[in-house]
Amino acid sequence: MSGQDLLLLGERQDLIRARLDLSGRVIAAELAQELGVSEDTIRRDLREMAASGLCRRVYGGALRMTHASTTMNERMAIAGERKAALARAAAGLIPAGATVFLDAGSTNVALARALPTGAGLTVATNGPAIAAALLERDIATIQLGGLIDARSGAAIGAKAMRDAEALRPDILVLGVCGIDPEAGVTADTFEEAEFKRFVASRSRTVIVIVTNDKLFTAAPYSVIPLPRVASAVIEADAGESEAALLAATGIDILRAG
Repeated sequence: MSGQDLLLLGERQDLIRARLDLSGRVIAAELAQELGVSEDTIRRDLREMAASGLCRRVYGGALRMTHASTTMNERMAIAGERKAALARAAAGLIPAGATVFLDAGSTNVALARALPTGAGLTVATNGPAIAAALLERDIATIQLGGLIDARSGAAIGAKAMRDAEALRPDILVLGVCGIDPEAGVTADTFEEAEFKRFVASRSRTVIVIVTNDKLFTAAPYSVIPLPRVASAVIEADAGESEAALLAATGIDILRAG
């Protein structure tokens, strides 16, 4: 391979990374046409980038990977107003008297703070920060046990799984690391994905709350396909095309604000 070819390869992959950062996904055929190369060349680029952990390959293109390095405490300090707006919208989907499972996540901490008091709710969670917020609002709370993972801020091990076996929630508000029509709902670690998948299997209805950075993003591990999701709460300024693609899978879309 010549030096010029190497330069062009680097330039192509830089462009692909920029497009992924901007929109969350790329289509191989569109890139090939734009750059004047074959689709095989683009697919080879995407395979190399996926092998380096820079994207996730899907049919026809690739998705932006999630960034799983931040801790729960760090995530709780990010975009507080946006998460509060999402939480207020999501709270309207929770009927009085429901049994709810709030999966760990910084947006679900905001939801715990937004749930109405005096509505006869019983809320289970694997996140201590969520449990603390629920108790402050005098909401009946079930805390799953076990070792707390510092990154996810949750109990996701064997003890938490055993505790979850006693639950049959009316509603699961599932924490989302990435969401895409093809990849479905995804998680950053194998253990998280296994726990989320188990709780989803025991829940009548699944709701997700999605910040813009999670749309059309893929984490490494699959949780559930999108047809299993009943409703998605998205940000007020989320893209119309992204919302339409999610709605096309059968999900009811609710915008915050």
